[in-house]
Amino acid sequence: MRLWSIHPIYLDRKGLGGLWRESLLAKKVLEGQTKGYKNHSQLERFKNTHDPISYINYYLSGVFDQASMRKYKYDESKIDSFEVTEGISVNHKQVIYEFNFLQDKLFSRDIKQWKINESYRESGYIILHPLFYIKLGEIESWEKVK
Repeated sequence: MRLWSIHPIYLDRKGLGGLWRESLLAKKVLEGQTKGYKNHSQLERFKNTHDPISYINYYLSGVFDQASMRKYKYDESKIDSFEVTEGISVNHKQVIYEFNFLQDKLFSRDIKQWKINESYRESGYIILHPLFYIKLGEIESWEKVK
């Protein structure tokens, strides 16, 4: 399971579809509707909020918005209402790690998206998923570094 901190704009079609499915799985886990993945590290930051279900629904809405912009047909009814009062912090080195991790995947899977993302890298600014805000710090403790 990978719930990207970086904006879904960086994902190729396959990556965005995978993120949608994994986010829906994360929602089921947080709702207590699965037997597995209950202690998955990627869920820590959602569990540490005052309302994990609202936060995962907000996260899903960001993924859905990107899919809609691309004219993909995702089922919006899978997103429940949410109320998010503040974002979740993510360390800047985590953001860099995720971007580089994605670029490594895209280099062999979708060179066109890789090139687009490289132009973003040259700007020196990586856009985050709307749920997150950046702060100084190392790779997050929940990350499984490859």
